[in-house]
Amino acid sequence: MFFIIRLIINILAILIISYLFPGLIWVDTFWAALAAAFLLGIVNAIIRPILVLFTLPLTLVTLGLFLLVINGLMLWLVSVLVSGFHVSGFWGAVLGSILISIVSWIFSKFLP
Repeated sequence: MFFIIRLIINILAILIISYLFPGLIWVDTFWAALAAAFLLGIVNAIIRPILVLFTLPLTLVTLGLFLLVINGLMLWLVSVLVSGFHVSGFWGAVLGSILISIVSWIFSKFLP
């Protein structure tokens, strides 16, 4: 049940960011947003922890700011894998991941 709620929150976050910032992230269909949210959850659960472990010294030196780069890379990877979900380059992915995280956090505060 928790996974489905998180999936719905991520779909809404992706759709809202693509609506508010169409040059940053854009989604062709709702199904592309669903696929992107689903794959983003899988990528963040499997690949992200491995990257965080390998880049731990760099993350410590940058006081955690390198985690923003890792989050951007995960979003960029999803945009490469999901057709219909587009991100405008690497820095667009970093900014988009920050915005999606903020919107997801806001939605999470309203749900139990």
